[in-house]
Amino acid sequence: MMEYLDESIIIGKDEGDDNDIATAGIESQLIALEDRYKELKDDASPVDKAFIELQMARLMTGLDRSEASWGIARRVFDVFLQFCEWEKAVDACDVMFLSEQDSSLSALGQGIWLAVTYPIDPELTVAMLQHIIEETPDDADGAAVAAATAAYIADLRADEDNKDNLMFFTNQMLGQVSRRHSDVDTQKQFDSWIEKLELNDPSKFLVRLRNVVDVLVQDDWWFDREELQQVLPVN
Repeated sequence: MMEYLDESIIIGKDEGDDNDIATAGIESQLIALEDRYKELKDDASPVDKAFIELQMARLMTGLDRSEASWGIARRVFDVFLQFCEWEKAVDACDVMFLSEQDSSLSALGQGIWLAVTYPIDPELTVAMLQHIIEETPDDADGAAVAAATAAYIADLRADEDNKDNLMFFTNQMLGQVSRRHSDVDTQKQFDSWIEKLELNDPSKFLVRLRNVVDVLVQDDWWFDREELQQVLPVN
């Protein structure tokens, strides 16, 4: 149904299903991308070249080539930033997170900052926030903040064709987080939980998300946030 999101977390899909993808199939896709990259003309744009490399890096994460995947994704991330390709930059952060290297949590935090700051594909934004939920202990508020932000982004940015599906997904995700966080079992308990954690007030939970991002990134920022905020699109 959706490209970036892990629906198995919501619908209880057997994790083994994804393992049925043959390694040979992934390698075949990688070879095809390598051939496509070689066929690019010398005057091809840096963004086009970088995007093919990013697709290659994503495939490498499924082939236990994590260090190579990280190196490519980190390099093309800078290309995407240079050309203000925010969505592709977030995609690169996603690949870096999946590569499970020393700075993967920093990449996740920076990707989330970009994804929430800029009006990119809301599904990708939700997928990045989903990583926080997966990485956060059950009793920590960070998962609740991420889930609330995901629902907010889905409602704010999803187009009419995808809004129902994305809203359903994020609301289910929020409900699941409430159950693991506070054993929420009824609508009344859920409403009280939302109010207690101030998850109905974007001015509150977005500030808390910023704190979560700061914890993930520490002092390892790869760009100047103030500088990027100055080039925000005007809607």
